Amino acid sequence: MYPRLAAERLQRLTRQFPAIVILGPRQVGKTTLAGLTFPDLPRLDCEDPLTAGLLREEARHTIAARERGGLVLDEAQAVPEVFAVLRAMIDADRRRNGRFILLGSAHPGLVRGVSETLTGRAAIVDLAPLAACEARAGDPSRDWRELWLKGGFPDALRNDHTAWWEAYLRSVLERDLPQYGLRADPVFMRRLLSMLAHAQGGIANASQLGSALGVSYQTIQRHLDVLERIFLLRRLPPYFRNVGKRIVKAPKLYLRDTGLLHHLLNIRRHEDLEAHPARGASWETFVIEDVLRREAIAHPDSGAFFWRTAAGAEADLVLERGAARTVVEVKTAYGGSGRQLRVLREAMRDIGASRAWIVDQGRGIERLDEAIARAGFTDIVEGVPE
Repeated sequence: MYPRLAAERLQRLTRQFPAIVILGPRQVGKTTLAGLTFPDLPRLDCEDPLTAGLLREEARHTIAARERGGLVLDEAQAVPEVFAVLRAMIDADRRRNGRFILLGSAHPGLVRGVSETLTGRAAIVDLAPLAACEARAGDPSRDWRELWLKGGFPDALRNDHTAWWEAYLRSVLERDLPQYGLRADPVFMRRLLSMLAHAQGGIANASQLGSALGVSYQTIQRHLDVLERIFLLRRLPPYFRNVGKRIVKAPKLYLRDTGLLHHLLNIRRHEDLEAHPARGASWETFVIEDVLRREAIAHPDSGAFFWRTAAGAEADLVLERGAARTVVEVKTAYGGSGRQLRVLREAMRDIGASRAWIVDQGRGIERLDEAIARAGFTDIVEGVPE
């Protein structure tokens, strides 16, 4: 069992909102998190045919009969009728917070139901795969390199990750997308995912992808939207600042979990990963995602960007918390060389960042100057100061 960083935030939000929505990809641990955080609440599985039938026929009676100080509704998007009922029940007693916990995979019906029906009544928490600190807390003997190879889904870590990822990918593409009402051909989606894997961390070029796959720019954009909506893809936007320089304005594209990336690239073992041309892009993804998984809990209102100029000045990750900006630069080898520091200082000036971290695969934390420090990833797992 893996303790999740989101648990404390969920407890806090239940004191502020009548309903909490936990969103995330399938098999990421939403039901487990709800059960551990709210062990005394009954649960309704809206994908169970019998339960779904009862909710469609008499949602208010079914919910009221099972609510005992609160209720967990799993995969709530399966029965859209419940949203209007929940709004009426919440409005009848607005003083009760933490009353309903809704769990759902990425689904336009769920997001639409919350935004249109439960506005102001529900808080949304995105649950990502495991961060390295969560995996280690659940199993102190687990090395972060295993998480890098297999990805952050709990079942991928516990089982044969190759077989698990193949089953997961087929399930998402062949079963979930049609259920979500997303018309996307599974074969085409798999080809697109494979192309994205080989271009991991690259600047988005929908026209180039469309040309390679024989479809239009608009078709590629729609499919990227689908992949982003089901939490498989991250579009990392560029950071804009008026500094009189030519700035790259297209987003960077990352498959969000390195387990999926490695599965698509046929990387099965650490030896395969160390020898693969995509090793650097994979490491960059792993660090960025780990930082953002923790950032989403500690600073849910922060923004995440990258920075790149036409002249080559670059920052892998820019975190913006209000008026403060922090740069995170990811390196596979030691990250404290003089040239790297010069490039990083230039990027910090352009961005207006007050501090920066260089993250590599070494050990220890060292201060490189007043604003820049480097840290080995092992030390980040153990808790680098913010």
